[in-house]
Amino acid sequence: MYTGNAPPIRAEAALSDDERWMTLALAQAANGLGRTTPNPPVGCVIVQGNEVVGLGFHPRAGEPHAEVFALRGAGPHSRGAAAYVTLEPCNHHGRTPPCTEALIASGVRRVVVAALDPNPRVAGCGVQALRNSGIDVTVGVMEAQALRQQAGFRSLIVRGRPWVVAKYAMTLDGKVAAPGEGNGEVSGVATRAQAMIWRNELDAIAVGSGTLLSDDPALTTRGISGGRDPRVVVFDRRARSSLQARAWRPGSMLVTTSDAKAAAFKAVGITVVQAETTASALTQLGSLGISSLLLEGGPTLLSAFLDAGLVDEVNVFIAPKLLGRGLSPLALPARRMHEAQALRDVTVKTLGTDVLVTGLLSDIPRL
Repeated sequence: MYTGNAPPIRAEAALSDDERWMTLALAQAANGLGRTTPNPPVGCVIVQGNEVVGLGFHPRAGEPHAEVFALRGAGPHSRGAAAYVTLEPCNHHGRTPPCTEALIASGVRRVVVAALDPNPRVAGCGVQALRNSGIDVTVGVMEAQALRQQAGFRSLIVRGRPWVVAKYAMTLDGKVAAPGEGNGEVSGVATRAQAMIWRNELDAIAVGSGTLLSDDPALTTRGISGGRDPRVVVFDRRARSSLQARAWRPGSMLVTTSDAKAAAFKAVGITVVQAETTASALTQLGSLGISSLLLEGGPTLLSAFLDAGLVDEVNVFIAPKLLGRGLSPLALPARRMHEAQALRDVTVKTLGTDVLVTGLLSDIPRL
């Protein structure tokens, strides 16, 4: 769902004009990742002839949508122009007026849409309103890339829970740490930089109580200009986490089954989610406005999510190291090979000396 994990885009020379301008719109939309929930990240480009006259993206809920910013930039140059939008323009009144009305009033002659909106209040109505006004509308340009970028929003709208992204680093022989070492640095500088990009782009980051107690991680975003820290979610069935842990900050959440200790966490401003199952916890996180969750916990938490079928996307960094004895990244029950969970839409790329393997375990919701 992030800029780094979208399906590969062909070399610019091989792109059609529509694909070229939509690629720019997707780049605009990426500026809003991690900041727009419960709204989607959306980008818009206004093109007059072969020249960009307006650019815009949706910065956060309650502010104007991407189309409005792009049309403001274009001004009178929008008349007769083409608008490229990564998501179907809205056709209803919410916190802001309908974007279809703004596009129609601007005098654009054509609107190119990457993907239809899964929100039942939109879902094709925006496209139909534009066509009814005489505007030429094309749908589906760079759709795969747009769906990946909008996965969190789509998951929240269609499934009522966040899109869950599992991330871990391991050695070439499948180890995440040496015996008794705790949180050792498996991967290189480029890999850690990519992890910071994901923290900046996703709504929340999740760890288990074991990670919090043993490593006391800050779980912040570092090294990114204009970056923001994701909300922290700690899965702690017995509520044994320390109230002085470095990770706690405004917006943090504790997922627990414990009634007795919940009050102490609430007293210091931590939101307590009481849930008996992981699936129930995810639904409650969705109701609290979490559309995307970066799973950075250890083997216990990661395995619990995988065993429950609740991981949607997997990102594994493989470092060119051989460790031998050590901690494995998963603690799943033994399975036959034919029972293994197979990734789809797999991409492989190098980051420094490390290799990043990315793939999906779930389909991205469409409508």
